Amino acid sequence: MNKNKRQAYAVSAKAGHQTSAESWGTGRAVARIPRVAGGGTHRAGQAAFGNMCRKGRMFAPTKTWRKWHRKINVNQRRYATASALAASAIPALVMARGHRINGLNEVPLVATNLESIKKTSQAVAAIKALGAYADIEKVQNSKKLRAGKGKLRNRRFVQRRGPLVVYKEDNGIVNAFRNINGVELCQVTRMNLLQLAPGGHMGRFIIWTAAAFKELDNVFGTFTKASVQKSGYNLPKPMMANSDVARLINSDEVQAVVRPAQLPCKRVGQKKNPLKNNQVLFRLNPYAKMHKRQASLAQERNIAAKKNGVKKGKKAKKAVKAIGKSVYASSMSE
Repeated sequence: MNKNKRQAYAVSAKAGHQTSAESWGTGRAVARIPRVAGGGTHRAGQAAFGNMCRKGRMFAPTKTWRKWHRKINVNQRRYATASALAASAIPALVMARGHRINGLNEVPLVATNLESIKKTSQAVAAIKALGAYADIEKVQNSKKLRAGKGKLRNRRFVQRRGPLVVYKEDNGIVNAFRNINGVELCQVTRMNLLQLAPGGHMGRFIIWTAAAFKELDNVFGTFTKASVQKSGYNLPKPMMANSDVARLINSDEVQAVVRPAQLPCKRVGQKKNPLKNNQVLFRLNPYAKMHKRQASLAQERNIAAKKNGVKKGKKAKKAVKAIGKSVYASSMSE
């Protein structure tokens, strides 16, 4: 949708070709690129036209018939708008987007008697009464000079986004709110995804008028009733009744099935590492107990052989065996 706002641009079709130049051909120990004719100046004999040349054209000059705009399916756009509206009702997502909503009583924020306000001073007083003025102060403090060439193109300053005021009928609300820094307005039947999720980030802070909030069911319909304004359109039904996946996975019911409680462990559902826990290892591999015992006996034999000063050779092997038998007998008696 952002791409659909772009204006076509291109370099001049004549750029880089507004000079008389001709190749000198071969045999003059220079490249065959066209060269500027004439004499008496530095320009004479310079290479021309090529994209590698000074004052030459660019490679593949840009054209105005580039594909600037993108078609978007109507249902896809409605789905995105409905999702952005749903996200604006979750305080965590609104705060994650950077809005200051600590002073609000509830989210979504629905206010009465906003549509009849005609003065900006009354609008500011209403926003302060709702506890939403901290978000406007954030916008005012964020205003700064743009970093790039936009300074020269009538967009000198940049600032954050403030609250979006959604109304049903304009009885003076647009004139009252439009001059407040950071506040944007939108009619409920003409909501724009670029306003609901600026920069692709959902969770815009929205101030609803009571009439606009009631009108939402007519605009988008419900899970059971079709929309009045969009022919045959129903709200997309969620795949899950509870979308908190982490809470589902960590629930006692799921964990009892995934990780049975028969394992010897401190907490239900907690696995033990068989490489560190002998009880679990011996249950998984009964031979491991004998293997560990043989390894420890071999170690004891080697230690005893070292103490007795037995050296390498056939005699040493016999001595180690004898020592091993005695070590094994002593361990069995223990």
